[in-house]
Formats: sequence, C-alpha cells, structure tokens
Amino acid sequence: FFFFLVCETQIQDTACLATLLFLSIRCVSSNAPCSPFRMAQKQILNAFENYQKARTTFVQTVADLASRPQNIDVLQNAGVMALLRPLLLDTVPSIQQTAAIALGRLAQAKDELAAAVVTGDILPQLVYSLAEQNRHYKKAVAFVLRTVAKHSPELAQAVVDSGALDALVTCLEDFDPTVKEASAWALGYIAKHTQELAQSVVDAGAVPLLILSLQEPEISLKRICASTLSDISKHTPDLAQTVVDAGAVPYLAQLIDNADAKLKRQVFSALSQIAKHTVELAEVVVEAEVFPAVLPSLRDSDEYVRKNVASLIREVCKHTTELAQLVVNCGGVAAVVDYTNGCKDAASMPGVMALGYIASFGERLAMSVIVSQGVPTLANCLKTETNEQYLAAAAWSLGQVGRHTPEHARHVAEANVLPELLLLATKEGTSDDLQNKASRALKNILEKCTSLPALESLLTTAPPSILKHVTAQFAKVLPNDPKARRNFVASGGLKKVQDIQAEPGSDLAESVAAINACFPEEIVKHFSPGFSETLLERVDNYQPQQTA
Repeated sequence: FFFFLVCETQIQDTACLATLLFLSIRCVSSNAPCSPFRMAQKQILNAFENYQKARTTFVQTVADLASRPQNIDVLQNAGVMALLRPLLLDTVPSIQQTAAIALGRLAQAKDELAAAVVTGDILPQLVYSLAEQNRHYKKAVAFVLRTVAKHSPELAQAVVDSGALDALVTCLEDFDPTVKEASAWALGYIAKHTQELAQSVVDAGAVPLLILSLQEPEISLKRICASTLSDISKHTPDLAQTVVDAGAVPYLAQLIDNADAKLKRQVFSALSQIAKHTVELAEVVVEAEVFPAVLPSLRDSDEYVRKNVASLIREVCKHTTELAQLVVNCGGVAAVVDYTNGCKDAASMPGVMALGYIASFGERLAMSVIVSQGVPTLANCLKTETNEQYLAAAAWSLGQVGRHTPEHARHVAEANVLPELLLLATKEGTSDDLQNKASRALKNILEKCTSLPALESLLTTAPPSILKHVTAQFAKVLPNDPKARRNFVASGGLKKVQDIQAEPGSDLAESVAAINACFPEEIVKHFSPGFSETLLERVDNYQPQQTA
C-alpha cells in the first residue's frame, strides 16, 4: 500500500513520505494479530511520536519565553543557542519555523546573542534554506536576519557576507506580501548603518523591487518599503540619486494624503532624506508637487508626521533663494511658526532651523519670518529650551533674521533676546558650538541694531569683545539724534559708558570717545567716576569771601 501511494502520487517531500510510512504501518498493525514484532513496531513509532512532540513543545516554549526580556539571560546561560541550531534543519517544517522565530527573538533582545548567531555559523544555514522553504519559514528567516543586522554595522556586514542579500532580494519577488515585507524590513536594517552597506543593498538590485512593492495595496508593506528607501537615500547624494532614477519620488508623493499615520511618517522621511543632499534632488521633490500639499500635515495628530513634514520643509528651503521663496509663497512660514509654537525639545528643531534657513537668503524672506511672528517663537525657544543643541539652533536662526537691516535688528532686539544671547555666549560650562553661535548671532544683530534702549542693558554686562560692537552702534546713532542723546543721559546710559574701562587705542576706547564727543564736556565730567568726590574736595577747599 505504501509503495503504491508513492508510485502513484510521486511524492518527493521527506516529511510526507515519513507520514505515509507511519500510516501504512499503523494500518497493517491494526489489521494484523498482535505479535512481538508488531509490539516492537508500535513502541518504536511511539518513541518517534514522543520525540517530535518534545521538539515541538521545546521550540514553542523557548519562542514564548524569548518574547519576554527578563528571560533572555537565563536562556543564554542555559545554552539555548546550541540547542536551537540543529532544530533549524528539522524534518518538520513547523519546528524549523518556530526555532527560527525563537532565534530571532533572542538575537533581537541582545547583541551578544546576535553575535552568537554569526559566530555559530547559523547565518549560512538560514540563507541556504531561505529559497527552498515555505512562506512562513521565509518570514521567520528574514526576521532573524533583521534582528542580527540591526545592532551594529559589523553584524550587518556579517549578514551581507553570508550571501543574504541575494536571497532577500529574491523574496521581494515572492507572491506573498508578508514575505516581501519581512525581506524589505531586513534590507532596511542592513542599509541604515553605513554608505557601504546601503550600496551593497542597491547593488543587489533591491531598489526597483522596493518601488514595485511600494505600489502594492497592503499598507504595512508600503510602510516598510518607504522606510527602506529612506534608509538607503540618507547616506550620500549618489544613493539618493539612485532612488530618484528608479522613479521613487512620484510614488512617494502620491502617498502624502494617505490616512495611515505610520505610512506618512515614512513617506515624509524618505522625501526629506532625498531632498537634503543637493539642489537638484530638492527640485525633483518639489516638482512632484508636494507643496503646498504637505502643509496640512503640520497639524496632523501624529507628532512624528508633523516632525517629518517640518524636516522636509527644512531640507527643501535650505538650498537656494528660489526654493525658500517657494515655501514662503505657499504659506509655509506661517505653518512652520504654528508648528514650532505647538512643540518643544527635539520636535521643535526642524521648525527652528527652517525659519533660520528662510531668513538667511535675504531681507524680504527674513521680513516674511518677522511678519509671520517668527521672532517671538524663536525667542521663546531661546528662553525655554534647555538642550544646548536646540539653543544653538534658535540663536543661529535669530542671528539670520536680525542681520540684514536696522529694521530687522530692531524687531529681534525688541523681543528682548540680546541679554539671553549674551548669557549663552559668555556662560561657563556651555559647549563651544553654543557659545560660538550665540556670539556670532549677537554680533550680527548688534552691527545693524539702532534701537538704543535695547542696547543699553548690555553696557554693564557685556565683555569687551561684545561691548565694542554695542558702543559702536551708540557712536553711530547719537551724533545725529538729539532726542536719543537726551534719553541716553536721562536713562543713565552716559554714566554707564563712563564706567567702561577700555584699553587706550582699542576699538572700544575709540567708540567711548566718540560717544563722549556727542555731549558737552561738563556733562561728561558730571557722570565720570570720582566726579562727586572731586566736587566735595572743591567744597572742602573752597574759601568763602569774608563779608564786611
């Protein structure tokens, strides 16, 4: 009966043949009278049944235990890796698949276990069987490859060296979308680390297949493909150009209005990673008509969608005046200001930088930031943020707004940011980058600022390196403005100038002399240090005339 079935059905699978043999023997055993031989057969078959059940129970239990972080160290100490390895070649497909899942969960939890997968020569074994197994096993193997590659460039390179790229790219052509998703995810974790690894993914022919998968109806597959394209594009202009040349941008642009927030996160990330490298790549993104379509997403309920849209705007407008003007013309500045007002910490960074880039290209663009109430927004960031990186970005952007004309500088100075910038530029313990950006921004604003009340507060607190710029502005304005001279005396500004100790012949000394020249000599003497003592001394030495 057994041989008849084999010949008629031409079964090749070992597991199926073993099952048929087992059933045939059971049938014969059930119809034949009991004998010692039949009893031995039954015992043997029961032993094999129990062994299979034990293997199944073991891998299922390990897979379940590996899903909980508190169990990982115990499993590692028990030598679970060595026990799982032979089960990857088990004759029962379900055991193979569950063993691979357990292995992936262990590798995901700890980089030491991921390294053990590499050193234990498990990767070639997985890659070899990837092309020959069912879809469930393919997904499990892709999961293992992803969890190994995610930890470091070295482990990702080990995955590449095992020949996994070709097998993973082949899986992108699989009929089952879940297999494509698992493969694309593994490729993304390989590509994200370095330029060389991303180039290896490109050389394996993954990009065209990722774009084809991006057009599939499954939302989860679209997410992973967009994420992988983003990971490839982020490294160099050449890699981003490869993605563009394969036609990815139009398909990504079509997805910006999708209702799925997680998909939009990856789409906006991919577009920003493409646009950031060169003017030409940014123009390709713009030509896909993403503006002003992306602006409503700055008010999306998902914070990562909002942040990635702000990042896209920043990467586009930083390149040229024309691209910055395009963002302004479509209402981008007001939208970015509203976005920045509604967030803090890392989420505010793209908006702050975008405002600075727009303002840097000219007077009109900087004025558009001022008109859209961008200066109070930047000033608030400067006063409320604590992270030095964000403070440096806010200081730089304020400097870009205020450096153009006295009108621009006045708007910035009236936001009362000059003392804050001075504090950041001189505060001990802050990073060199923050000090340099704050100092440069302060100097840029001071060189154009003619709002003397805003400058007076710096006369007593600024160090000589900053003070020379402050006094230079007073020396420019006071000679031509009688009202300003009167206010300067009444507010105590002239007295503050007399308290400045400047080295003879320095720029600061020349500015102080120019300020003093704007006032009568007796007024200057009146506010000079020690003048009151001089008066008292004259009183003491004065001899009144005797009256007759």
